Amino acid sequence: MMNGRTVLERFPAGGPRGSWPAEEFARARRQEGQRAEVVMDLASDAFLVIVRAPDETAELAAV
Repeated sequence: MMNGRTVLERFPAGGPRGSWPAEEFARARRQEGQRAEVVMDLASDAFLVIVRAPDETAELAAV
């Protein structure tokens, strides 16, 4: 976990033209019920599929 996010998978930014493996992976995770999203990690030149940690205030409001 990093900065309240869990990295599910990493994909190199230089994939073949027309290929979106990070987006496809994230879509499959969303279909499974996870709140996956794709972000760019500039330092490693990679796309990360992440799930953000639930906000503590949202958890408290739900109780």
